[in-house]
Amino acid sequence: MHSSLEDVTLDSMQVKILPALQDNYMYLIVDSKTKEAAVVDPVDPELVIKTVKESNVKLNKVLTTHHHWDHAGGNERLVKMWDGKLEVYGGDERIGAMNHKVCQDETFTIGTLKVRCLSTPCHTSGHICYYVTATNGNEAGAVFTGDTLFQGGCGRFFEGTPEEMYDALCAKLSALPDDTKVFCGHEYTLQNMSFARHVEPDNKNVQNRIEWAKLRRATKDPTVPSTIGEEKLWNPFMRVHEATVQNHAGISANPIGTMEALRKEKDNFKA
Repeated sequence: MHSSLEDVTLDSMQVKILPALQDNYMYLIVDSKTKEAAVVDPVDPELVIKTVKESNVKLNKVLTTHHHWDHAGGNERLVKMWDGKLEVYGGDERIGAMNHKVCQDETFTIGTLKVRCLSTPCHTSGHICYYVTATNGNEAGAVFTGDTLFQGGCGRFFEGTPEEMYDALCAKLSALPDDTKVFCGHEYTLQNMSFARHVEPDNKNVQNRIEWAKLRRATKDPTVPSTIGEEKLWNPFMRVHEATVQNHAGISANPIGTMEALRKEKDNFKA
């Protein structure tokens, strides 16, 4: 395993961080009250089932962020291996075993938890992020961002435009409360932060996070989650309105143009 298994406990939910493949993360979301559970991007069904049984929770939902194999490739196997019925959510017909297609602002529940779907096309045209909160709405929530928002970075624009990624990061995800925990699809933090330092060499938030992440990775601890508020402090793709980032891109007063320039540079960046 590339990282250790770790539990993150919020007021109304527990999130089990499950490493998979070379650098992917799956997540088991457990409602603290009912012990109902959902799994995000279960590419390794065996580990999911083992964790569910050891945790003594009731798995009944699969939340798929996008159709790429390293995220959706375990869906069909999990559905076959699992004893009960699984509701498989996603926003793209290319997702295996999907039986609940969702779109922007569609909602459903995991026990007493509320899930709101955020349509974030760009990395893929059908990418969905899942924002999970307690039904009372007074506690910090969690957002599962797949390959749209990474800690310190964003996904490649395989099927979309800079305008779409700008809308995803700087409109939809930025609008979530700053204390929202961000659980992304890969352990890419050190690579992304290296680029963030290249863009803003004087940003102390970036420098401090790199040192913290190095210590975490030295013991194979995951660097997730971050928060939405933190991403606004160090993620260049969420900082395209900042003069320092625009100046680096050579495009002043144009956040979407800055987004495009940054992504092109990042695609060829060597840390």
